[in-house]
Amino acid sequence: MASHLRKLLPNISVRGFTLIALMVTLLILALLASAAVPMTQLAFKRHKEEELRRALMTIRDALDNYKKATEEGRIDKGASDSGYPANLGILVTGVVDVSSPASKTLYFLRRIPRDPFATYPDDSNDATWGKRSYESEADDPKEGIDIYDIYSRSSDVGINGIPYREW
Repeated sequence: MASHLRKLLPNISVRGFTLIALMVTLLILALLASAAVPMTQLAFKRHKEEELRRALMTIRDALDNYKKATEEGRIDKGASDSGYPANLGILVTGVVDVSSPASKTLYFLRRIPRDPFATYPDDSNDATWGKRSYESEADDPKEGIDIYDIYSRSSDVGINGIPYREW
């Protein structure tokens, strides 16, 4: 075919890639892609871990602020109550400030952050977290009448080698 083109168009040279050149190019591209994919996955996991850290810190700060408001006498509590909220929803819906003459409402969160490693997309943000009661042991967290702490329910392990449940 190239000889026919040269006869028809003598001033134009016909050049192209050989099959070997194309195969070498594809091989190089495949090697670059195989190196880029793990780096992309690692960056994505780092991003989700940062979201988890931020969510844990936000909810734990809200739980601590609720407890502090209870100790200051701004929230009603029974004699046997721990001073922690009964559920995470209370942090969003708010509670009445009994020390305020205008019965102002105290809010601790705008919304409950979602566990970024939650596996069930239909779960509410509240349901994505594991909850630890004030009376449960630290190494064996269990739900109870209040929420002292939260943890990720994911069984995955972080980049640092520590399971997300233990963060």
